Amino acid sequence: MNDQVKNRYCNLPKMPEREFAVPVGPMRMEAILIMAKKWVNGTVLKYAFFERDNFFTTLTDNTGNQTKVFWRGTDEEKQAVRNAFAKWKSLQIGLEFEETEDILDSIIRIGFAKGEGSWSYVGRDCWDIPKEQRTMNFGWDIVSEEDTILHEIGHAMGFPHEHQNPKAGIVWDEEAVYNSLAGPPNFWSRDKTFHNIIRKIAPDEVQGSSWDPNSIMHYPFGPNMILSPEEFQEGLSPEDGLSDRDIAWVKQFYPKLDRRTFLELKAFHSEIISLAAGGQINLEFTPDETRNFTIRTFGAMDTVMVLSEVMENESVYIAGDDDSGEDRNSVITQKLIKGKKYLINIRLYYKTSAGDTCVMVY
Repeated sequence: MNDQVKNRYCNLPKMPEREFAVPVGPMRMEAILIMAKKWVNGTVLKYAFFERDNFFTTLTDNTGNQTKVFWRGTDEEKQAVRNAFAKWKSLQIGLEFEETEDILDSIIRIGFAKGEGSWSYVGRDCWDIPKEQRTMNFGWDIVSEEDTILHEIGHAMGFPHEHQNPKAGIVWDEEAVYNSLAGPPNFWSRDKTFHNIIRKIAPDEVQGSSWDPNSIMHYPFGPNMILSPEEFQEGLSPEDGLSDRDIAWVKQFYPKLDRRTFLELKAFHSEIISLAAGGQINLEFTPDETRNFTIRTFGAMDTVMVLSEVMENESVYIAGDDDSGEDRNSVITQKLIKGKKYLINIRLYYKTSAGDTCVMVY
């Protein structure tokens, strides 16, 4: 693979920075930010490919001529993406990946618009993207570039760029970086280069206490772009595939779920939530009547709560609530059907005291 092909970089879309409506202390903020874009474990991430000719980007050149760049991909490209989802899933993680032909039913919506770069929204940011828009794009032929696909799926699962980890201690030759990215194959503006390379992500968003230069979420870099650490002045090339730490971290955030360990929740009975930050409680509820039910957490804590219905052994998302950084508790009110089985997944960001907290359905 030549250097120009190797150094085609992922271009993350910009999203607004998280703002808090109430004062949030540093420990609470760190706990919230590291989990903010992660999914509740057990989420079924449905993905779909844009197939029809009415999905495209219109590009205008310097003379005013317009060209349509279609979002559909080849059968070979789509199969390569399926294979990469299967590789992440083979790690025995709790997230599920399921292909659907219905764009409106999907969370991850994948295009193959050539020349627009490869990119993905990060984790739960996908929820905020209109259904007719892409949440992931592959801007060059990725049939033989498995690492590119694994990288973008890593973003979709909620993982940021590793080379922007402030714990890396990378000191850039900034002008060299800007000049390199301004040319082929990326042709990036200074603003885009800053956002994707030079900008350090907040320490609160970093997984772990160290830097992993072999992470699938790390770019390769050519010589004379890094001033220090000195060992990388002649270039940095992550090893192919998922690193040991990639595997450890995805298993930590999304451990394999065993439905046999789920707790049964009864109406008007409080279930104690005894979790450490990042932990998750999984509950099953089968109503004995059809009516509107309220599911609510109680206590001083930040949580995200998701309600799903079990349909043909698959959990189908119904509703969710995230109370992190707010002076309230997660609550979902929904009409539930007698005899049907529902799952309630609650993931803890932060708990302000050692006392017990709980959840109740009524």
